[in-house]
Amino acid sequence: MIGIVNYEAGNIFSITAALKRLNIAHGMVNTPEELEQYDKIIIPGVGHAGAAMAKLEARGMVAPIRQLKKPVLGICVGMQLLTGFSEEGNSDLVGIIPLKTLHFDERIQQKVPHMGWNSIVFENTCPLFQDIPNNSYFYFVHSYFIEYDATYTIARCDYGLPFSAAISKDNFWAVQFHPEKSGTAGEQLLLNFAKF
Repeated sequence: MIGIVNYEAGNIFSITAALKRLNIAHGMVNTPEELEQYDKIIIPGVGHAGAAMAKLEARGMVAPIRQLKKPVLGICVGMQLLTGFSEEGNSDLVGIIPLKTLHFDERIQQKVPHMGWNSIVFENTCPLFQDIPNNSYFYFVHSYFIEYDATYTIARCDYGLPFSAAISKDNFWAVQFHPEKSGTAGEQLLLNFAKF
C-alpha cells in the first residue's frame, strides 16, 4: 500500500484521484510514525519548496524520510525536496540527492513557468518507465528545475536548457512532471511504482 505524505503542501486530491482510478491502495501519512504502515511512500507537492520544507520540519518528517529504505517517489515540489538546496527561498532541503534546484529565470529565453506538455528522454533504464515509450509527453508546471547531472538523472527534458525530468538514488525516485495529470503515460508510471 502507498502512503502519501500529507504536509499541507501537496497536490493531494489529484494524486488520490489518480490512485483511485487505477485501483491502487493508498492512505495518508500525517505523522512520522505512520510512515511505517506503508510499503511505499509518495511525497507530493506544489508551491514553494522552502515553505514545504518548513512544513516537513514542523511535522518532524525530515529525519524519518532520510532513513526510509522502502521505495519513495517525489512528485514536482516533492522531487525538489529530495535535493540538497533550492534557490526558492535559498533553502536547504532534505538532501537525499546531492543536486540543486534552480530558477529558470535569467537562465532561459522561454516563458516562465514551464507549463504544459513536454517530452522526456530516458537517460538510463529504470523500472519507473517500464512500458512507457521514450520521448513520451508529460505535464509540467514549474518555475524551478533540478540541475542536470548524468549520475542521478534517469530522464531529461529540454526547455531552453536540459534539466532533470526524473532522478533516482537507491530507493528514492522523483519526477518533476505530474504523472497524475499526464494521461496514459503518467498512469503507467504510477502503476509501475505501485509494483516496486
